[in-house]
Amino acid sequence: MSDTPKPEEILSRSHTPPKTGWMDTPINIRPGMYCYASNPKSVDYVGLPYPRQWNPMEDDWNLPENWKEIIFEGMRDRLDRFRSFKVFMDICVRCGACADKCHFFIGTGDPKNMPVLRAELIRSVYRNDFTRFGKIFGKMAGARPMTLDVLKEWWYYLFQCTECRRCSVFCPYGIDTAEITIIGRELLNLLGLNIDWIATPVANCYRTGNHLGIQPHAYKDMIDFFCEDIEEITGVLPKPSLNRKGAEILFITPSGDVFADPGTYTAMGYLILFDFLEKKYGLDITWSTYASEGGNFGFFTSHETMKRLNAKMYAEAKRLGVKWILGGECGHMWRVINQYMDTMNGPADHLEVPVSPITGTRFENAASTRMVHITEFLSDLIYHDKLDLDPSRNDHLKVTFHDSCNPARGMGLLDEPRYVIQSVCKNFYEMPSNTIREQTFCCGSGAGLNAGEDMELRLSGGLPRANAVRHVHEKHGVNMLACICAIDRAVLPPLMEYWVPEVDVTGICEMVGNALNLPGQKKRTTDLRSEDLPGMEEEEDADE
Repeated sequence: MSDTPKPEEILSRSHTPPKTGWMDTPINIRPGMYCYASNPKSVDYVGLPYPRQWNPMEDDWNLPENWKEIIFEGMRDRLDRFRSFKVFMDICVRCGACADKCHFFIGTGDPKNMPVLRAELIRSVYRNDFTRFGKIFGKMAGARPMTLDVLKEWWYYLFQCTECRRCSVFCPYGIDTAEITIIGRELLNLLGLNIDWIATPVANCYRTGNHLGIQPHAYKDMIDFFCEDIEEITGVLPKPSLNRKGAEILFITPSGDVFADPGTYTAMGYLILFDFLEKKYGLDITWSTYASEGGNFGFFTSHETMKRLNAKMYAEAKRLGVKWILGGECGHMWRVINQYMDTMNGPADHLEVPVSPITGTRFENAASTRMVHITEFLSDLIYHDKLDLDPSRNDHLKVTFHDSCNPARGMGLLDEPRYVIQSVCKNFYEMPSNTIREQTFCCGSGAGLNAGEDMELRLSGGLPRANAVRHVHEKHGVNMLACICAIDRAVLPPLMEYWVPEVDVTGICEMVGNALNLPGQKKRTTDLRSEDLPGMEEEEDADE
């Protein structure tokens, strides 16, 4: 982080508008605030148009000669197909209610990061080309023609939006600016203007079934490695099944849980949970090394790409002949499933409405998607007293919970995670009410922005979340930030290290794994991170 500004520099940024109007303020693309251009091999692999080498810092982006026509036709097509896009273009009164609700505007002070103005970048071209008023009155009507500078402005700021939808909560007209960002990115993709942190994970997912490009044998090796670690910690060796046809349930989680700390400890929590449930209740569940990704980076690319990646989970469920799908702690996977699934790939009629084989609970909320979130499943188990938990193993933790944007605002998963946390940990503290639940602040790195080269952008956008964490750290001594999203588990650690270094990050199932007693286990002296449990050091010394 040597090239990033110091915290006091970000905190001292001015929110005073520039002296020039927003249309007359030139674009300034600078390092630290953008992700690298997409690798042409990745763009070509997934069949997106115009794969080529290009550099955002260079004047010439190697655009096709008819690029303006492509943008015009792309806008016209989407205005015809997506009624919401047309409505959102027309009904904004530019009241500014969303302006100070965006984490990127708060962190950067850049007016073009206000949701209303970010959308206005597209809306101004819409007025110029698709409204009579704009064609007649031009700039007086908020209209402007598409130029190369405007296109670059689109690219720069549409990839400074995490599509978190916090702005939509406060819009008096219900405008979903994230949907405008999605459409804007689709239009940019028509010209091959993607970023590599999106295009390459999408290509990897096409190739191997997950964003990281993990081959099936490597995926299996990591699961085996986790099981060996669990045996060392608990004395019990889980024996999960992979790609088993005829299982009742298919489990799918983000690949980040399998290959990136601290998500790996969440994966260990899954394995401990399933081993307990299999031995005590006969849970019939399998993992897949092919549909080995719950996340959906296609969501950050285009509707069509999102649809194609979402389909792989249901195709695998059909191949294996399972009854329903259990999903792990992921963010955008759940927004895609709950908000887009039915009109993209569903309903999933080849599966059954999920019913817990342990409690008999029928998950009516998943009647169409046939997919249940792990915290819903856990909440039901805990409510029916089906788990043998020892919360004291988490007594050293003072926990707060980050409502990951997509499960919270995208599917309304608000109470279940808290219920699980409070069942396995006695020290739980909420962040301020205007920063959680439906009003939760974003991690600042979602929607494909969790790269290394845009760290200044990430640390700036993550400021509001970090500020709320600092509040509970200083007031209650909070030392652990829990979340239910793989991107959060990847990007919140460096954010905490920068803003609140006393606070670590965990997934909920890691805490469940720490608390859960396995049949036949040895005395537990460490947590899943192989760190000594408080008080156990003395007992070990005494035993020696």
